[in-house]
Amino acid sequence: MKLNLLIICVSVLFAPIVLNAQQEKEATGKVSIVQNAVTKHTITLQGKKIAYTATAGHLTLVDDKGKDKAHFFYISYTQDNVTDKSKRPLTFSFNGGPGSSSVWLHMGALGPKKVKMQDDGMATAPPYEIVDNEFSWLDKTDLVFIDPIETGYSRPAIGVDKKEFTGYSEDIQSVGDFIYRYVTDNKRWASPKYLAGESYGTTRAVGLSGYLQERHAMYLNGLVLVSSVLNFQTLYFASGNDLPYSLFLPSFAATAYHHGKINKQKYPQFDAFLKEVEAYAMGDYSAALMKGDKLSLEEKNQLGVKLSSYTGLSPAFLESFHYRINTGLFTKELLRQEGWTLGRFDALVKGKDKFAGGTSNDFDPSYNLTILGAYSTALHEHLTVNLNYHNPGLNYEILTGKVRPWNYGDAQNRYLDNSDVLRSSIHKNPSLKVLICNGYYDLATPYFATEYTLSHLFIAPEYAPNIQMKYYHGGHMMYTLNNEIKRFTDDVRAFFETSN
Repeated sequence: MKLNLLIICVSVLFAPIVLNAQQEKEATGKVSIVQNAVTKHTITLQGKKIAYTATAGHLTLVDDKGKDKAHFFYISYTQDNVTDKSKRPLTFSFNGGPGSSSVWLHMGALGPKKVKMQDDGMATAPPYEIVDNEFSWLDKTDLVFIDPIETGYSRPAIGVDKKEFTGYSEDIQSVGDFIYRYVTDNKRWASPKYLAGESYGTTRAVGLSGYLQERHAMYLNGLVLVSSVLNFQTLYFASGNDLPYSLFLPSFAATAYHHGKINKQKYPQFDAFLKEVEAYAMGDYSAALMKGDKLSLEEKNQLGVKLSSYTGLSPAFLESFHYRINTGLFTKELLRQEGWTLGRFDALVKGKDKFAGGTSNDFDPSYNLTILGAYSTALHEHLTVNLNYHNPGLNYEILTGKVRPWNYGDAQNRYLDNSDVLRSSIHKNPSLKVLICNGYYDLATPYFATEYTLSHLFIAPEYAPNIQMKYYHGGHMMYTLNNEIKRFTDDVRAFFETSN
């Protein structure tokens, strides 16, 4: 039910900013801030009716001189009638990119409203439908969805260069300072605190675990990392970097198995098949890649036959690329004869290109056919109708290139790897628990790359159980599948019950 907008008085940092005509002219779309919208709602989760307050609006960060620095847009959902907020967890959520708003986790899995999807994870026909999300985390935690600067409605303050926010360290500092201000101004220091990130959002979450400890002495209870990437060397197919070829192989194999390109009589069990592929990837395949062009003809023939049996690609095709197949080649080649290409975010999804030939897709079917239109529509409808929030001065940036160029700082001339921040954060805070959720058919951040990264943390053995890995028969956003979102949510709810 649509409720009337409630306008409340809050602290200076939360105060709505009303720009005069001259300021609006100066801003030219860079900053346009309207009053926060506060609405009341109810939802039934796990058989229990929950009353909650939704707030959509801006929090303004100021610099050390008290000058406006950035206007963060956020949407929060807090349970009503809570007598002791110190017992009520608080979770900050964001997506990745860099350049993505928080829309995907918000409208796909965590929030009280979600996009209605078909059972196979495909979008319905437009204009789509928003429904109550029976899988929302609101029964376990209050939720704050953060749009990093230049995404959503978040923008730098007038006169502040976006470069102060568009980089690995800059992003972590600004988002971390937002979290500090939100927790302080809402009197939530005594609450158990969590971060939930997806894709590059997992890089941000791990970086924040260290920044919040070191800068604000804020210790977290847990991290939920969805489709994680901490070591970017594991992802980039580049000359001189053979590592990803080994780490993507199990996901290629899982995809080929699903699409009927693997001999099921020889490999009747999916799990056993993957274990064999994983062992080969870390063993003989990695050794062969290390040899480069020193492989003998016999070794090449053996390599081609084995890789073909695992990927469904022909030995001749594999040989033509020196047995090094990247995601673009695989998604184009596997179902070429049938006229289909596969998604990168979710290799379960098929699409049609203009030409059957070529070595890359025209578009990512798992982005354009499943999530983009549906989630964008849902977010705008939810904001304007359910939350009574409208910002006429800005476009809501769903996924933008405005954050480019992205500053990788000390990692500018190497691969970014912040996995050691995770180890350090746990060593300094042994109560910090981590849940990592992985899709078998994710060809953007494959699960085996995450396993490799974790195996190189060198975390103290007594803290190793702090990190859990969960696997789903889905892609980068496994929660788009109706069967998998239930398993995903069950795992998350169990995580909250055991980590605070």
